[in-house]
Amino acid sequence: MGKMKDSGIEWIGEIPEHWNVHPICSYFTERKNKNFLGLEKNLLSLSYGKIVRKNINSNNGLLPESFNTYNIIEKDDIIIRPTDLQNDKKSLRTAISKEHGIITSAYIAMKTIKNINSEYFYYLLHTYDVMKVFYNMGNGVRQGLNFSEFSKLMIFEPPIEEQQKIAFFLNDKCTEIDSLISKLKKQIEILEQYKRSVITEAVTKGLNPDVEMKDSGIEWIGDIPEHWEIQKLKYIAKLSPYCDFSKISDETIIEYLPMEYIKNGHYISNSKKYSEIPKPLTPFQSGDIVFAKVTPCFENGNIAIMDNITSGIGLGSSELYVIRPFAINCMFIFYWLQNSGFIEKAVFSMTGMGGLKRVPSQFINNLSIVLPPIEEQQQIADYLDKKCKTIDKIISEKNNKLKLLKNTRSHLSLSM
Repeated sequence: MGKMKDSGIEWIGEIPEHWNVHPICSYFTERKNKNFLGLEKNLLSLSYGKIVRKNINSNNGLLPESFNTYNIIEKDDIIIRPTDLQNDKKSLRTAISKEHGIITSAYIAMKTIKNINSEYFYYLLHTYDVMKVFYNMGNGVRQGLNFSEFSKLMIFEPPIEEQQKIAFFLNDKCTEIDSLISKLKKQIEILEQYKRSVITEAVTKGLNPDVEMKDSGIEWIGDIPEHWEIQKLKYIAKLSPYCDFSKISDETIIEYLPMEYIKNGHYISNSKKYSEIPKPLTPFQSGDIVFAKVTPCFENGNIAIMDNITSGIGLGSSELYVIRPFAINCMFIFYWLQNSGFIEKAVFSMTGMGGLKRVPSQFINNLSIVLPPIEEQQQIADYLDKKCKTIDKIISEKNNKLKLLKNTRSHLSLSM
């Protein structure tokens, strides 16, 4: 290793002696090129640290003239999302453009003003992003940044040949890691589809392949075992049941479950004093089944059984449905609500606009459920407990590998 020197940047420490340290404004200026006439139609967006194309005709209600205020950017421009630094400390805020297009003028677009390698500086600023450097710079109610403030940030510059070598190395490694990430995501998706198919087959066809079948009279269910019955949910379970909070004081610790605490058939315990929980929310008690009513959480499998909860009672997101079984095995209906036919039908029934579509309560109450005898319900639930536990274990292992790969990719440029 060559001689090192103090960078003068506390959280960076030493850098190679021959590298320069200057503010961003020494290398970049802000690109401001409004799409005044709306001629440019290649709509771009910053998503997960990448610039991606979006369909300008599917724009969540924005009118075409709205894009007249967007900024026209070019290949190799570096894009920074400088807004809402106070509330969102998870998103990646740095990306490099691979093409000519338009992007919201709420972002900072930077173009080079000297002979430098844009990809190297993108990776450098990505490193700053991962290290959460930007969050100390914002001001105002929502802690936003403008280019004038951002341009004072000190960065370091190797000779152009080194910039190119570093960028080439990181491109090569990131491409390799991205390929592995893509394969893992596909494997996880296949496993989740397999789990859904196992559940669907068990709760609609049973476990005995030799049993005599009959037409259920329900198109999306098809044939069912001859000895099974059909019943509407409202006759075997209570939707939005009463929960008694009369014995709960402001100091009582109860379960508090925002939507993100309910995932893939499980919930993450989260207790708070009753007085500290925002209201109104959805009440539930031990033994109830909760599941999301709103897209995309419903499709993503935000469902759980509220067993062993603090004080036996709790409050969750207002976007949850609560079901309390009284004439059906709790685990059987828990799995039944995860079968692919029901999910597809429920999605089709959704009402509302855009990302706020919800499954109507009438659809849930009048849902036709196929019912095996109670002993068989338990057998099916036990079978699915064992089968799903095995599949979930494999999915968890792959998700851990995926998380490790993503962390490796995010921190790769730290070692440059």
